[in-house]
Amino acid sequence: MPRQSWLSKTVIFGILYAVVGIVLALPTTHVRIWRLTAWAVSAVLYLTHIGYEQIKLRCAPRLIAFHIATAVAFGALLLAMSAIVHSLYTPPDYSRWKFALALILWPLITGIPAFVFAFLIALVLRQFSKLEHF
Repeated sequence: MPRQSWLSKTVIFGILYAVVGIVLALPTTHVRIWRLTAWAVSAVLYLTHIGYEQIKLRCAPRLIAFHIATAVAFGALLLAMSAIVHSLYTPPDYSRWKFALALILWPLITGIPAFVFAFLIALVLRQFSKLEHF
């Protein structure tokens, strides 16, 4: 599998995660519904990416998990960066050093669980695909 193929898709999915997080955080009414919508759309992106890696690229489960976790962590990094930009226009009530911390923590907090669950899902999907060949 060419590196360019998975890397470009990973970047695209990462950007999509960030766009979902930014755009669906804009409404100021019914915030809880918009937040749940962002989670649902992100879940669809997550599963779509796993399916793409499994079916189209035919990657191994560990590689799928790595690609998914990279996209999720990249999306979280972009969200943290957008929070920094937003803070320049709307100064927060708290110290700005927390934004620098978010650049490190958000990708880790999202990327590690994304890896674990993508790996487990990919293992299950691989078992189902083996059953179909019997």
